[in-house]
Amino acid sequence: MDKVRYTRIYADPEGQSHFADAEVELGLVDFAPPAPPLNVSAYAPAARVGFISQPAGWFGDWHPAPKRQFLIYTAGESEFETSDGGVRRVGPGSIVLLEDTTGKGHRSRNVGSGEVVNVVVQLPD
Repeated sequence: MDKVRYTRIYADPEGQSHFADAEVELGLVDFAPPAPPLNVSAYAPAARVGFISQPAGWFGDWHPAPKRQFLIYTAGESEFETSDGGVRRVGPGSIVLLEDTTGKGHRSRNVGSGEVVNVVVQLPD
């Protein structure tokens, strides 16, 4: 694997939210010798790391992201809707970068039968 792909949700200057596909390049690095080299990306600073859980049936109507943050899905399935009408489903192994911290924001919901569990990595302001 030479790239990691993720979904980005961002706000335009008018405050409308949109989806974009993004990726980060990986390069072979002698990361943890004497273990063999691994594909590693450039590092970005993080402010905080935590976990969130959404119960089955959870729905968040229009709201901006509280912080610029990555959601890394470990369990469950969510659906996001942007204010331009786009809709995407994500599940375990998915990565979403929320950058729509202003404007109308997005809708999100748990669309599975169980809870959604995310690792949240909040980025510096």
